[in-house]
Amino acid sequence: MKQVLQNLKSGETQLTEVPIPGILNGHLLIKTNTSLISLGTERMLIEFGKAGYLKKARQQPEKIVDVINKIKTDGLFPTIQVVKSKLDTPLPLGYSNAGEVIAVGDGITKFKIGDRVVSNGTHAEVVCVPENLCAPIPGKVGYEMAAFTVVGSIALQGIRLANPTLGEVFTVTGLGLVGLLTAQILKANGCNVLGIDNDPEKLKLAQQLGIQTVDIARDVDPVNTAFTVTNGKGVDGVIITAATKSNLPVHQAAQMCRKRGRIILVGVTGLELSRSDFYEKEISFQVSCSYGPGRYDDQYELKGVDYPIGFVRWTEQRNLKAVLELMNQGALNIRPLITAEFSINDAIDAYEYILENPSTIGILLNYNYTAKSFKSSDQTVKILEKKKEKISNNRVILGLIGAGNYTKQILLPVLTKTDAFLKTIASLGGVSSSHLGEKYNFVQSTTNVDEIFNDSEINAVVISTRHDTHGELVCRALKAGKKVFVEKPLAINNEELNSIKTIISEVEDPFLTVGFNRRFSPLVIKLNELLDSVSEPKTMVMIVNAGFISDEHWVQDPSRGGGRIIGEVCHFIDLFRYLIGFPIEYVRAIQIGGKTASAVKEDKVSISIKFQDGSIGTIHYFANGHKTVPKERLEVFSSGKIFQLNNYKILKGFGSPGFRHKKMWTQDKGHRACIQAFIDTVKEDKPAPIPLEELFEVTKTSFKIMENLK
Repeated sequence: MKQVLQNLKSGETQLTEVPIPGILNGHLLIKTNTSLISLGTERMLIEFGKAGYLKKARQQPEKIVDVINKIKTDGLFPTIQVVKSKLDTPLPLGYSNAGEVIAVGDGITKFKIGDRVVSNGTHAEVVCVPENLCAPIPGKVGYEMAAFTVVGSIALQGIRLANPTLGEVFTVTGLGLVGLLTAQILKANGCNVLGIDNDPEKLKLAQQLGIQTVDIARDVDPVNTAFTVTNGKGVDGVIITAATKSNLPVHQAAQMCRKRGRIILVGVTGLELSRSDFYEKEISFQVSCSYGPGRYDDQYELKGVDYPIGFVRWTEQRNLKAVLELMNQGALNIRPLITAEFSINDAIDAYEYILENPSTIGILLNYNYTAKSFKSSDQTVKILEKKKEKISNNRVILGLIGAGNYTKQILLPVLTKTDAFLKTIASLGGVSSSHLGEKYNFVQSTTNVDEIFNDSEINAVVISTRHDTHGELVCRALKAGKKVFVEKPLAINNEELNSIKTIISEVEDPFLTVGFNRRFSPLVIKLNELLDSVSEPKTMVMIVNAGFISDEHWVQDPSRGGGRIIGEVCHFIDLFRYLIGFPIEYVRAIQIGGKTASAVKEDKVSISIKFQDGSIGTIHYFANGHKTVPKERLEVFSSGKIFQLNNYKILKGFGSPGFRHKKMWTQDKGHRACIQAFIDTVKEDKPAPIPLEELFEVTKTSFKIMENLK
């Protein structure tokens, strides 16, 4: 299928062929009929992409600080790699979509196949969208009108925050698409509206819609006009929908408001506020967030948990429905807002048109040119142009599941330096896997993992997906007879771990390893060699400056990420297990407490582990530190010796004859050696690089830590 993407590195807008997305639980699969280009957001992304590196940096000064801190802790080259990787990621454009439901995920009860719906789907022939971000299109509303719904809900949310009442006077600053929709909805709400802009075409269109206007390009003072319109009282409120770096719109808004007036910022402006503007009139100021309550709340958007209507009257979805009902009643005049229409085949021309015509209001992309059904399974695969290679009998033929940041920044740069044959890469969305598939010379990309499991040529599978999918995918890959490398964690609960153990007991010659890369770091291997001569029990202290992750992040969600103990601390448990070389006897843990402790306590914890040889290890895993300090530091005490490993860059020895220190040019956490060990053992038909018993032991220990904390 066709999809519009933006490359933030090159600035190129692309119309690309990608596989249709896979269907998720609680989601709808929608065949697009019409989508609306968001002039403000999408023009900003295109202009950002076309800017050079220096200009990009100036536009995001807060990112420069993060980059400098990362260089200090991790080194220059790893930082450059991360920055380039982020900029090279293709960004799907668009968020105002109207089409027909062609499939529904598990748990969907309010929609069915054949329903006409709006969604915040991208510019693509087929989109997969969560249920709460969709709304049914009423009978009198065509697809072209419906495509304006999401942008209309952005306008509506700003109005809801302003809380207008019948007969009030409002100013709308900025008469672009959102501004014109805002003005119309205010009029439908019984308000008088004054529109401000400097574009004669937009002002003319506003007048046609019955809106009184002020042309600031002609030096007309909007403040004086506002007081004239209100008989010297001032307007009741101002909704700013303009996009400018100037502070003037907010300053003028405060000046033209009456006492206790309201200012709502929907657009983007400078925010150097004058205290006197607001103090003397006790004016309230609020920034509107997108299209309503529920936005950026994963519980609402992804898990489909609705807010009770008695407590939250208007949510994202209810705002969508309200805008559609205004259209159905004829209270919103959409037709004058359509500047031009393009076929999806001509999407690139549409973006050129936008850049060349600043007075553009609404640009529609039409998908109704084709009779494609998008129901056949062959649409889930994209064949890529791969150079022909001769495949030897013992060659590792690889299928890769997952195309996120770790795959992009770590796995693929390493895998391409091995002699593995990269055949198929899979991701549910299809965009990232197709991009990475082309970049790293795969044969094909897909949104259907069965393409990997059912392929008899593929003998090895790498799994790098979200944590809650690891257990199931490992089981399926083992059942299919594949050699399996899965990123940590192996599983996020005992049920998944037991399922893996059962499958391993049933299949012939199972091969499974986990990406516990720390034990493969060159300095860790050197440390292990130095400890080989030590027969006494050891004492190890690991300090991890984990860094803050919001409790809203999926990693912190027990059902999706398993939490940071299961998701990351398993690395350090495995590191101890490798260096000490004896099974774990028991584990104890204590977490931060007190009334002022943060909501997430499991990522601020001290863990003590006792081993069968008498060794002990302590992991201090703290997310409440400062990011300028290196992340990981290990100290080992034994037989009158101390070894210090600092962030996998420097290893020092004290009291160790013949060894003082070893330093790497750059940080090496062992990613390359870990993956190479997997490829080599598969190719040579040897046992997996980490014994199964240790994989299970480390994973089980992470579960015990969580049980201990509870």
